[in-house]
Amino acid sequence: MLGDFITRIIILLVGYAYPAYGCYKSIEKKKAEIHELRYWCKYWILVALLTVFERIGDIIVSWLPLYGEIKIALLVYLWYPKSQGLSYVYEKLLCPYMSKHESDIDQGISVLKIRGHLVITQLLQCGFHWSLQIFKQLQQQFSIDKV
Repeated sequence: MLGDFITRIIILLVGYAYPAYGCYKSIEKKKAEIHELRYWCKYWILVALLTVFERIGDIIVSWLPLYGEIKIALLVYLWYPKSQGLSYVYEKLLCPYMSKHESDIDQGISVLKIRGHLVITQLLQCGFHWSLQIFKQLQQQFSIDKV
């Protein structure tokens, strides 16, 4: 089993740095091909989702033997063109799920935006009120000292 540090370095290189470079090369071509751009967009969509699930699920499954090595294998499976892993996972698993639940996801995002806006507004109001109270306290303290 690889050490945790070495595994993380390999995951960063194989799962992020190499694909980022491939994406960069596709974008910077004089005539970028749409299938290459779609390929890398699909990759980054899956990596983003895997990262979210990893942060949540790491606590539960990180104790499994060879967990880091399995993550490396999954990332290689996704970006290695001959495996067709990216196409399979995206087209057979992700797309049908997203298509089926797209309206629910959009509605959830809208609700989160509204709630987020309300929370931010309340926090700003509390911060303003708190700052005003501190200012009043300081003003009273300095005006009493001068008298």
